[in-house]
Amino acid sequence: MRDPSSLKQQFLKKWILGLQVCGSGKQNMSILERKKAIELSADIALASTRDGRTCWSRALIANASKHDDNKVLVQHLLAPESERLKNASIGLVMDNKRVRCKKILKRSCCIKRVRKSEPQVVLAKSIAKRMVNRRTQVLKSLVPGGEFMDDISLIEETLDYIESLRAQVDVMRTLAKATELVNVKGTSLVHTLCCHSN
Repeated sequence: MRDPSSLKQQFLKKWILGLQVCGSGKQNMSILERKKAIELSADIALASTRDGRTCWSRALIANASKHDDNKVLVQHLLAPESERLKNASIGLVMDNKRVRCKKILKRSCCIKRVRKSEPQVVLAKSIAKRMVNRRTQVLKSLVPGGEFMDDISLIEETLDYIESLRAQVDVMRTLAKATELVNVKGTSLVHTLCCHSN
């Protein structure tokens, strides 16, 4: 398990850098453009804290790298490793598509139909299996890159992603509290951030 305080500090540094890059691109941004810039820089900053060691972080990087507008931000936040991480992200998606196709083929060959004459136990197992599969599909849709993961990897990646999201939320809450304190007391934002982030 990673040290939460160093993860938060690393995220905060990258996020501020990302916001600066987004802000320098346009002077007059609409509220919607600001919202997208904050969200994108937060996602890339979060993914960059994992250095491409997880599938979810590579998936976030790959999704952001698809759009030409985001490439500058991705390069700034991931430099000097940006090309290696982007290439790893693209390779990950292609490799997982092949594995996924094999799994679909294997499942389609092994489908068993439940007959009305079978015992209730078999029917209960079938219903339970369908429920687990549905919930697994929901989880795969929530974790970036989850649709390409097997069940064991999905659980590991989900735990890591939740830990990272928790750190992200803590930093954002601290920043919001610090902004409120600055507005109320007039204290230095940098001093407030240093006191609350630990």
